Amino acid sequence: MAAASEAAVAGPQFVVGPGEMRRELLAARAAGRRIGFVPTMGALHAGHVSLIDRAAAECDDVAVSVFVNPTQFGPEEDFARYPRNLEADLARLAGHGVRWVFAPSVEAVYPQAHATRIVVAGPALGFEGDLRPGHFTGVATVVCWLFQAVPAHAAYFGAKDWQQTRVVSRMVADLGLPVEVIVCPTEREPDGLALSSRNTYLSPADRQRAVALSQALAEAAGLWLTGAEITPIESAMRATMESAGIGVDYAAVVDSESLGPVTTGAAVALVAGRLGTTRLIDNRLLPPRGAISR
Repeated sequence: MAAASEAAVAGPQFVVGPGEMRRELLAARAAGRRIGFVPTMGALHAGHVSLIDRAAAECDDVAVSVFVNPTQFGPEEDFARYPRNLEADLARLAGHGVRWVFAPSVEAVYPQAHATRIVVAGPALGFEGDLRPGHFTGVATVVCWLFQAVPAHAAYFGAKDWQQTRVVSRMVADLGLPVEVIVCPTEREPDGLALSSRNTYLSPADRQRAVALSQALAEAAGLWLTGAEITPIESAMRATMESAGIGVDYAAVVDSESLGPVTTGAAVALVAGRLGTTRLIDNRLLPPRGAISR
């Protein structure tokens, strides 16, 4: 692998235009450099930094995008109040080997005549796909656009948004996009709560109750290892969340790739719940085991 670029050492280059971003990366690729890409919506926390550090360890240069994508938010969701602080994000990136920060405008991503969307099915069905109609169409559309503007060798995503990682991986495979999707482990607070930009919405009382999501997943993993059937595991997860006063959207154990019924492959436990006006999701991968029943 080539030595770290002088630009990354001096500080990241801030890029707004997609044409400039693409030219920069194509020039770096032509010079034999391996490029890693971390797409984000900003409000960067230690989870994002862990993705960036992984990319920096495995690649010669790293690009990070900061773009709050309006098309993945529903009309009643938190697009307007989603945390935005680009200055703080840039400060957080210092010292992590980032060569480029790409922050396109909404108009650059969705010009006035924009008329194309990526429609996804398969792992996009159910769970977030049902509860947030159009969400994964927005995700797939913007990620596909970003992959054209930021032609990296590898793109890094966090496992916390497990369904999203499956949707993106499926889109990349189906469309033959020349990028490797790398999914990295979820970063957590010491008490187990998954790091999320939306954690900043939580009141102190809701923050204490929120740990029940990871506790429900830990309970699911324990029951799974004892050979428990899926329906009792799901009921136990739901009960743990409800006992903490969390409004449960779902608590399910499904195939980790298709998100359909588990047969004999690896599984994933998925949870989503509401604390006041804040909605959080989390998951935990479960190892393969023998024949499964509900």
